[in-house]
Amino acid sequence: MEITFIIKKIVSLFVMPFSIGMLLIFTGIIILLRNRHTKKATLFLTLGFIWLFTISYSPFANAFLYHYENIYPTLQNAPKNISYIYVLGNGHHTDKTQPITSQNNEISTVRLTEAIRLYHQLNERPTIIVSGYSGLYDTTSGAKIQKELALALGVKEDKIHMEPTPKDTQEEAKAAKRYIGDRPFIVVTSASHMPRAMKFFISEGLNPIAAPTNHLAQISNPNYTQILNVNALRKTNIAWHEMLGELWQKIKEI
Repeated sequence: MEITFIIKKIVSLFVMPFSIGMLLIFTGIIILLRNRHTKKATLFLTLGFIWLFTISYSPFANAFLYHYENIYPTLQNAPKNISYIYVLGNGHHTDKTQPITSQNNEISTVRLTEAIRLYHQLNERPTIIVSGYSGLYDTTSGAKIQKELALALGVKEDKIHMEPTPKDTQEEAKAAKRYIGDRPFIVVTSASHMPRAMKFFISEGLNPIAAPTNHLAQISNPNYTQILNVNALRKTNIAWHEMLGELWQKIKEI
């Protein structure tokens, strides 16, 4: 596995919202214990707690995530004459004691389900492309797990194509270029991830049609009393991850 990919994963752990908040708090505690600079320590501790309250506050998290999830509209009906549906990978684990629905993570399952929904809309069944590498500690690729789930849900084996080597979206776009070429195709991924994914695919000269799914942001009925909410923190993490991803895309373009 490429060392740059591993480094990128490690660095990302320290720049996520919860990690930033904890670093601020730990810094304040260390200053207080070692130097007794109470004003400086108080500043770090206050910033840390305000940060944690903000990122786990439901209205903030939903508004932040909503921005990314609603750039591309839902693809209610699959266009005619589409021969491929590319489902972007997310995560899995291999455990033969569990059903295939449990070995696929929630996000991957939702993405594949959306692809199969569109697949059944077309009389001339398209090929579903499933993607994803094995991971750091697994020997089975995410693509293989997705294929097994697709078969269990009624997709014919000759209508499934695996891409078991891509480790991220950029590599998935390159794989699509090799297999699909410039023919139009549907790309299915989480709504929050779709803007960044489309940039990768378009930059390869491809003609993707966005089919976002797994919408999580809820802003129609905001609950202003949800403070220190774990679900809100998860939504903030997702939006933050996409924000950092977009920033990295722009840096690489320079």
